[in-house]
Parts: sequence; structure tokens; C-alpha cells
Amino acid sequence: MNSTQAADWNPRSADVLDDQIGAYDAMRKRCPVAHSDYLWWSLFRHEDVLRVLQDHETFSSAASNHLSIPNAMDPPEHTPYRKIIEGYFTPGHMQAFEPECSEIANTLVAEQPRGTTFELMTSFARPFALRAQCAFMGWPATLHEPLRRWIARNHAATLAGDRAAMAQIAVDFDAYIKQQLVIRRDAGKKAADDVTSRLLHERINGRPLSDEEIVSIVRNWTVGELGTIAASVGILVHYLAAHSGLQTELRRHPGDLPDAIDEILRIHAPLIANRRVTTCPVELGGRTIDASQRLTLMWASANRDEAVFGDPDAFDPKRNRDNNLLYGAGVHVCPGAPLARLELRVVLKALLARTRKITLASDQKPERASFPASGWSSLPVFIR
Repeated sequence: MNSTQAADWNPRSADVLDDQIGAYDAMRKRCPVAHSDYLWWSLFRHEDVLRVLQDHETFSSAASNHLSIPNAMDPPEHTPYRKIIEGYFTPGHMQAFEPECSEIANTLVAEQPRGTTFELMTSFARPFALRAQCAFMGWPATLHEPLRRWIARNHAATLAGDRAAMAQIAVDFDAYIKQQLVIRRDAGKKAADDVTSRLLHERINGRPLSDEEIVSIVRNWTVGELGTIAASVGILVHYLAAHSGLQTELRRHPGDLPDAIDEILRIHAPLIANRRVTTCPVELGGRTIDASQRLTLMWASANRDEAVFGDPDAFDPKRNRDNNLLYGAGVHVCPGAPLARLELRVVLKALLARTRKITLASDQKPERASFPASGWSSLPVFIR
């Protein structure tokens, strides 16, 4: 980073953190390519973000300080890993997982209180994300509570910017994954035929995946999935509670859920940003950026760009479908998108089918999540 570059904004200022979406909307109009000491070069416009996503040679994904497969890799290194990972998210695998995912969702919906206010994020959104991900990986229910505590510790350390704590927490999470690998190796042929077991038999360039590579793949799947799915559930429920007409329509026509979910999450992003690094000098939005500069792609802004979507808050799934960057674009488009879409469709279908009405609590206000998280940290709701 060029240390002499003046800052155009402060991503950690109180006004930005109090309303991230609103602040990014303002930046998109005022300074669409903006520099800061914290997020380097931030891109707020749809066209700039899409350009970066579609040009991996100029804008490298190798922006991580640790092994991150395949997120922080570029072709050709990225390609064989990506091929392996895509094999776990085929239509057949999603169809096979749907009954178990539906059971998790229906059980959780049945457990929620009726006729009284409850906090949705703690009681429903986070438990669903955790149970669904463990079920997909083939992990036992005994991991639910340790992972729940791990998520809380990770969130606190991230908010505090405590790098030492974050490093230790990352090591702790890797230990959970390695433990599951040991269990399956010890079981030999008796090991369950699940996602974690199958990863042990994958080969890359003619050799088995190393434990370090498996841990990296699973870390990317699980850590990202737990946070974004929970955030997505909160965002979706909040939106439907605030838009009773849409809630009614989706109860009548659950087949419209997939498009509606993607559109709501375009309006209010569950994932704020992602990173890239320049491989050569480039010009973006009238700004000259040197080689080896870090870029922050602001999903939460690009997907609300008036130049593409008109009124960013207008709910129009069919019009906006083709330009929605919810799951990215280019060679790094999210390989786990089929799983995320399945989980969100299933959980909303269960919630709408087993309730008559969802409203926001009248006596308690939702609390926004803090960067780098999105959505709601607390969401009091009332269902009947």
C-alpha cells in the first residue's frame, strides 16, 4: 500500500458503522473508488467490481496471508482445486441433502415460541446455520456447542481487532477439523460415507490432498457458511416481517422463494466485502492504482448501484436477477452457492409454512451487526 496516499474515508467511523449500507450508498455517489488506511482501495460501483471479478490476471485473488483454497488462488493453480470442490455441490448432492436440511429447519421452527417476542439470531438463525453445516459435513451433534462458543469468541476477537486472539482462534478451529479427519482415518473402511470422509480420498495433480489442504478447504466452507447463512436468515426474516404483503405472497407461492431470496439479499448484503490485489498498474474510476495494491470489493454497495438496478431498494427479482452479484462472478463465483440457496429456501419455506404471521417486535429494536459482519446482531420478532 502506498503510505503517502491520502484517505478518502474512514470505514471504521461511527457514522459508517451505524449504518453500513447507507454509508456505502453515499460513498458510491461521492467517491466510488476510495482509499483508506483500513480497507486500502474500496470499489463501490457495480461496473468496477464486475471488471475486477472478470479479470483475474490483472486482479489477483492471492490476497491472503495464509493458505486459502481455492479463494486465494488464481488459475492455473486454482483450476484443479475448484474442480474437486464443485463436485460436492452438484444437483444430486443437493437433492440428497435436502430432506435432512428440511428436518433441521422444521424442528427449529417448531421450537420457537408463539405469541411472545424472542430473539431470532440466537434462537433460530445461528443454530440453523450451525446444525445445517455440521449435517452437510457429517459432523456429530456433539460439535454444536463447541462450535457455537468458537463463533462467539471469533466474533468478539474480530470486533476488538485482537490479532493474537484471532490467530489462536483460527488454530482452535483447525483442530476441530483435524479431529474429524483422525476419527475417519481410525475408522478405516467403517468410516461414514460423508463429505469429510470423501475429502480424504480426493487427489490433486496425481497425489492425495494433504491435511493442510483439506483443513483450508473445510475452513473456507464452514467459517464462511456459518456467518453468511446466519446473517442471511436474519436479513430475510427482517425483510419479510417489514413487508407483510410479500410475506403473504410467498406463503401462497413458495415456488417464488428462490428469486425472492436472492433479491432481498441483493438489497441487504449478508457479506460486506471481498479482497483482491493488483498485478500491474491500473485505472479504476478515474483513479490510478499501482501494482501490488490491495482492493476491497464492496458487495454491499455494488449490488445496490443505481446505474444497474435503478432504485436500489425496489424489490424486482426478475429485472435484477442477471446482474445480481450475491454469489460473485467469474472464475471465483461461489462454488457453494447451490448449498446456500438450498438452505435458505428450505429454512424460509419451513418458517412460512409453520407460522401464520411474522412481525418485528413492537417493544424492542433490532441491533445492526458490526463490520465485517452484516445483517443483524439482534433481531427481536413475534410469530403466530
